[in-house]
Amino acid sequence: MTPRKKLKGLVAATITPMTPDGKINLPVIRQYVDYLVNEQNVKNVFVNGTTGEGLSLSIQERRQLAEEWMCQGKDKLDHVIIHVGALNLPECQELARHAAAIGADGIAVIAPFFFKPTNKDELVAFLQKVASEAPEVPFYYYHIPPLTGVKIRVEELLDGIKAQIPTFQGVKFSDTDLLDLAQCINKNETGEFEFLYGVDEFLTGEFLNFVIKLGFGVAQTKAVMTFVSGIPMGPPRLPLVGASSEFIVKAKAKLDSIVWPNGN
Repeated sequence: MTPRKKLKGLVAATITPMTPDGKINLPVIRQYVDYLVNEQNVKNVFVNGTTGEGLSLSIQERRQLAEEWMCQGKDKLDHVIIHVGALNLPECQELARHAAAIGADGIAVIAPFFFKPTNKDELVAFLQKVASEAPEVPFYYYHIPPLTGVKIRVEELLDGIKAQIPTFQGVKFSDTDLLDLAQCINKNETGEFEFLYGVDEFLTGEFLNFVIKLGFGVAQTKAVMTFVSGIPMGPPRLPLVGASSEFIVKAKAKLDSIVWPNGN
């Protein structure tokens, strides 16, 4: 593998903009990239993940989104990590090959969650078959047991994984088991692995505590991002339904009432 830039700072889990009739809205990606870089100083993105409704998109749509993020992020973004997980191995492999072909800075894979791996060996075997299709691309395991139901501890997964997946770079850790995360970090004394922590509620606790009581998920995230950034993120894809007008009014009012550390 060629030398790579170290992944530092925030990694935005990107939303997939959609038109009112539920088609992906590719022209918005350019505006989205500029907003992240210029307004938020965020130069790393995680595309087609949970927030991006990746598992609700077709393979062709996921390819198109990956290509657009790579195109619009060129010379602006430091890392574009493409989530290539799916419920079946051939689709994961196809998306991994595609991500490698377009020059992605990393790929990530969620555990399959209909027929689930039941132990570390089964999970690693699946991940290895995906990673091997992109042998020059850093590989991340996307650990999100609240959605997958796959609760194999990451600390256990790390043991010997480099021997089986030489491109293994780290984990997107989207779980509240901080003991598991702490043990992973303790095992990572040399800094060999990178851990992207995907449960960020503590950063915006007052606002999220409020909206969670109203009902908060991907649809509401898209609504909040739309009125915060001015970028039209559109509705989610069915079976999710759009945020209600009542939610939007209350969320806007709450956000406006909060005094943030920078005074805004």
